[in-house]
Amino acid sequence: MSKFIFVSSGVCSSLGKGIASSTIASLLECSGLKIAMLKCDPYINVDAGNISPYQHGEVYVTEDGAETDLDLGNFSRFTSLNLSNQNCISIGKVYENVIRNERAGKYNGRTVQVIPHITDEIKRCIRHIGTSSNADVVIVEIGGTVGDIEAVPYLEAVRQLIREQGKNNALSVHLTFIPIITGGELKSKPTQHSVKQLQEVGIQPDILICRCSGKVEPGLKKKIASFCNVSEDAVFVSPDIEKSVYELPQIFHTQELDKVILRKMELGNRTTDIRQWTDFLDKLNNPTKKVTVAMVGKKDSLDECFKSVQESLFHAAVTAHNAELVIKKVDSELLETSESDFVLSAAFDDVEGIIIPGNYGQRGFIGLLKTVHYARKSGIPYLGIDLGMQLMAIETARNLCGWEDADTSEFTSKSKHPVISLPEEQPGPYAGIMKLGAEEVRLEEGSRLYSIYNSPVIVERHRSKYTFDRRYAQDMTEHNLLTTAKSTSDGQTEGFEWKDHPWGIGVQFHPEFTSRPFKPHPLFVAFINAALEKSREKSL
Repeated sequence: MSKFIFVSSGVCSSLGKGIASSTIASLLECSGLKIAMLKCDPYINVDAGNISPYQHGEVYVTEDGAETDLDLGNFSRFTSLNLSNQNCISIGKVYENVIRNERAGKYNGRTVQVIPHITDEIKRCIRHIGTSSNADVVIVEIGGTVGDIEAVPYLEAVRQLIREQGKNNALSVHLTFIPIITGGELKSKPTQHSVKQLQEVGIQPDILICRCSGKVEPGLKKKIASFCNVSEDAVFVSPDIEKSVYELPQIFHTQELDKVILRKMELGNRTTDIRQWTDFLDKLNNPTKKVTVAMVGKKDSLDECFKSVQESLFHAAVTAHNAELVIKKVDSELLETSESDFVLSAAFDDVEGIIIPGNYGQRGFIGLLKTVHYARKSGIPYLGIDLGMQLMAIETARNLCGWEDADTSEFTSKSKHPVISLPEEQPGPYAGIMKLGAEEVRLEEGSRLYSIYNSPVIVERHRSKYTFDRRYAQDMTEHNLLTTAKSTSDGQTEGFEWKDHPWGIGVQFHPEFTSRPFKPHPLFVAFINAALEKSREKSL
């Protein structure tokens, strides 16, 4: 029978609950335990697919095509788990399941209520993760903040599960915040109030993790333990990291968080081997070279919207090349303000590579297009993902084919040359459905993509609706934009390469979703390698 760890948070949002949950999972995995993870989101949306990434951050796509919260990306990067639709639930999905059962008459005419029907459905989802994975420990992240009305059904379900499972089989970990006020004094009162709110719903935390930008002295930890009714050795500090969130497994291991969890859950005397993390940190802290990559998009989408892309670049630089990575975030809207090349040169003269991820909406489109043109003309290594690939076709059509109106039908319906459009707008039998999840892609033998993957057929995750119109394939080829990857299911274009360019690749799929710190994705490894080559050229 699986044991459960429930991770909640209080005081304020964005404390890093997903990272803390992922770190706990990693430490237990390093202890030889089989783990599973679940994110419980409080929003009423059924999934994250229709939530604006500007508001909610990146939509992380699983292999089976689920559009999930970005914390599942953290779960994946910190562990060896291959996540699926069952690893993320929202309160909207819970209500949808309950209402479907009610319509089917499965409640035998009883009045459907939050307790017991909603809470029972939450408990069913949580327990199902344990039984379906046969995990030793299931780490469940409760989204939102204690005190939020949206979190009440989840917390009530957790309270019931802790009572039903028993104190050695269910653990409550609560993440709080210790602020520093003017004068440098650390205040524990917000943590005390947060724990009190948790206790009011019937949950006594077993472990506290306190976010703090300063050093927490033993006296303050003792005070927190006393006022919050936890043992002093169960109060841990999550400091501000210096370079990377991947420092946390070592930080928590040094504080013996894993040891306390193993003891409290009676999981035996185990050795936690974190050598893979210490080896990674050794490379991170002792780089032998440096590379600067420009990531181009709208200013408000360059952080959480592209979390997996940033992490994938980081994995490739550190693990594969022992290099320090600098990501220069370039606002594509600022590149639209001038017709001269001066603005572009100022943005890109100090970089060795340019990446355009899958941007959202039309705002900043011209700046993105100028970036692609600059990368092609200047010979800077370029990687385009999703829209970043589609822009290669639009730029070729406008600047080399002479079709000034070439565009994507996503942004305009008036173009006479819609080189990017919905499948149903193109000749052929395929309907316009969104591609989600893992699909096979066939690579052109002799292409750069083929040499990177060293395989004729690969499997990558997708999240795309608009595609390149194959009617224009010959026009692209005649102007040195080569089609080097196609879908095995419908023949749609999946990859472009610039001929006679040092390194210019665009892909329709999303390789960033499968990169991990100890196993960086080969496409990002090759891109960083090309950028390092560019750096060496510039230094000569």
